[in-house]
Amino acid sequence: MSPIQVTFLGTGTSQGIPMIACGCDVCHSADARDKRLRVSIHVETQGKSFIIDTGPDFRQQILRAGIQHVDAVIYTHEHKDHTAGMDDIRGFNYAQQSKIPLYAQQNVIDQLKREFAYAFAEDKYPGVPEIEVHAIQNEAFEIAGVDILPILVKHYYLDVFGYRFGDFTYITDANFISEEEIEKIKGSKILVINALRKTHHVSHFTLAEALELIEQVKPERAYITHLSHMMGLHEEVQAELPAGVFLAYDGLRLEL
Repeated sequence: MSPIQVTFLGTGTSQGIPMIACGCDVCHSADARDKRLRVSIHVETQGKSFIIDTGPDFRQQILRAGIQHVDAVIYTHEHKDHTAGMDDIRGFNYAQQSKIPLYAQQNVIDQLKREFAYAFAEDKYPGVPEIEVHAIQNEAFEIAGVDILPILVKHYYLDVFGYRFGDFTYITDANFISEEEIEKIKGSKILVINALRKTHHVSHFTLAEALELIEQVKPERAYITHLSHMMGLHEEVQAELPAGVFLAYDGLRLEL
């Protein structure tokens, strides 16, 4: 199995942490792990570089992580906290002198066409993002020789894709996963799963629900992402978690 390196570019929910105009302890925490940009990861394997989701903080995340090359962007779903930064792939266009492939479900591509119509126009204005879209379905696909397996989850009523790269599985924005899709996750050495807060939410797992899924899948290690300020302080929540389960934080790097 080829080595995989994963960097958490962002681990926060749609409003990030700190949240605008909030006076809570988490939003005013001095712990760098409590500063969370919108959720995204960078996956490196087999000499290839992939970004999953380009949220509103995409430019800041790429600069902070020092990422110099990207072979493709892969989208989980069409919500703005996962797509809003797509325009900033232009920097990679200039550096690589090539179009950037985007992989997503057709409904996500349709949303990108509405939000970034100028990038899809027949008569393009100079300097717009140069992209190459690829529609994917709930079946294994390949990018530049790297095999990727989608995991179909529900985000309330919306279909969202998680992704498995070898022994690593990444799932965000979910509150339900069918038994059939859970079978596709089993055997992962590392599982990343979303948990918004400790109390019920209509479209995200709670911490307890995420822990229940982790117990069912039994990865060697699990990381919680897509946290809101309502989850609590990183240090305090981490102390409550079982062995082998960790809160992810911006800048965290994993290798397997």
